[in-house]
Amino acid sequence: MAKKCDLCGRGSTKGASRSHSNIKTLRRQNINLQSKKIDGKKVNICTKCIKTAVKTK
Repeated sequence: MAKKCDLCGRGSTKGASRSHSNIKTLRRQNINLQSKKIDGKKVNICTKCIKTAVKTK
């Protein structure tokens, strides 16, 4: 399972943790994926898309 939203295609990004001596260590910031049923199909959708889907009329 890929860490990508099935609707918008948004994925994880890279960030840096900094130690006390300011050494950079790259780490991955995953998005908040939830599995939902939309039109009878199970999709992995990010919470940002869930919020905007509620707003559309």
